Amino acid sequence: MAHQNVVISLPISDRRTSCDFYERVLDLTAPGEPADDGVPEPLQFSLSETVKLMLIPSGGFGWVTGGRPVAPVEQHECLFTWSATTRSEVDELIARARAAGAEIVSEPAAQPWGYTGTFADPDGHLWSATAEELSEHRG
Repeated sequence: MAHQNVVISLPISDRRTSCDFYERVLDLTAPGEPADDGVPEPLQFSLSETVKLMLIPSGGFGWVTGGRPVAPVEQHECLFTWSATTRSEVDELIARARAAGAEIVSEPAAQPWGYTGTFADPDGHLWSATAEELSEHRG
């Protein structure tokens, strides 16, 4: 099977807030010409050669989902995991998220699967920063 492009789309409430958050916390850059609000349209970030993250205002999200309601902020159907290579990278990412006003859902800590911490973006979407390599903090 040939590699396919994948676009992960998330509903958002404010394009500028979300763009600033993802640029500041995950160090992503939104390509394209700015729209009237100064944010590129479509608002998307490249996560890899074949995976993009697209942020769509909640009002326009319904045309894709057939009018189905967007999940409330406290309800989650998925968790995004951002791979880090070290414990320090996890700590730094969580610190950037905190500085950007994110809710820290779980502070960084060693778990059986790795060193991980979780934060919520401005619209409540959950992101986990995880370093699978535990040797640097197993003592």
